[in-house]
Amino acid sequence: MIRFTNDYSEGAHPRILEAMGAANTEGNFGYSTDPHCENARQMIRDAIGRPDSAVHFLVGGTQTNTVCICAALRPHQAVIAATTGHVCVHETGAIEASGHKCVAAPGTADGKLTPEAIRAVCTAHPDEHMVQPKLVYISNTTEVGGVYTGAELAAIRKVCDELGLLLYLDGARLGSALAAGGATLTELGALCDVFSIGGTKNGALFGEAVCIQNPAIAKDFRYIMKQRGGMLAKGWLLGIQFEQLMQDGLYVELAAHANALALRLREGIAALGYGFSCDSPSNQQFPILPDRVLAKLRGDFHWEEMGKPDADHTAIRLVTSWATRPEAVEAFLAALKKA
Repeated sequence: MIRFTNDYSEGAHPRILEAMGAANTEGNFGYSTDPHCENARQMIRDAIGRPDSAVHFLVGGTQTNTVCICAALRPHQAVIAATTGHVCVHETGAIEASGHKCVAAPGTADGKLTPEAIRAVCTAHPDEHMVQPKLVYISNTTEVGGVYTGAELAAIRKVCDELGLLLYLDGARLGSALAAGGATLTELGALCDVFSIGGTKNGALFGEAVCIQNPAIAKDFRYIMKQRGGMLAKGWLLGIQFEQLMQDGLYVELAAHANALALRLREGIAALGYGFSCDSPSNQQFPILPDRVLAKLRGDFHWEEMGKPDADHTAIRLVTSWATRPEAVEAFLAALKKA
């Protein structure tokens, strides 16, 4: 079976596995206090243009979002996110379980928050009888493949400054956004109070790097990491992976491969006359296909179903990764044409 289910079905890029194997028995300090993590931190600071950034490593995306939001908010404060935002729909209420409400705001067709939507949420929460919106959560790419440009990120930063809000960008699929021409690492470093660089979905075995530019969020961050189960004893395994990802442009190179194959899928599907539920330049594509056609493909290929626009069609999600082979894409397109 050929899987287009997600971008973490494979293990890790061979260069990462080789580096981890080479360091397997060298002996390291624990909890990300080792030389590999420190070197990776410096590489990330250089890449984002922020020598003052506090960089931390966590294993997964839900941990990262929960710990960052806990560090940023007081008990009465809330997160603003798009209705389709990951923290609203795919983290089993992890943010709410930590005591903070997620206020969902209507996003664009490709899942982006706008300054107007952010302003509307704050207007609707005027006093102490409601939660106080304090942190804007966005992701690049969005949950449905949208990509924030530098100009769009700057516009959100402007409204955050106007309303006294913090800005957090979830970069679980940041590689794809960078490769698609989204806001650059230096723009993220300049405009976000905190953001993450996702490794799990872009060639790492596991791991997310958190970059904190706001000292108030950085304060006691490791205490919160530990309390929330986000501190890995064998933290050097995370440092080694980010050393490799941040070297020689590997991080964006892997994402560019995934994006190119996703766009080939899009091109081939569109050539057969099918539409898409949204316009995505990323490694996630959302075609709308007839159920009778999907029935013929099921078993040889795997995807996620996103909903039914009508009784006879289903919107599906096709995701490519750093390890997707061009022949897998061509096999899907050939089978689709035949079906």
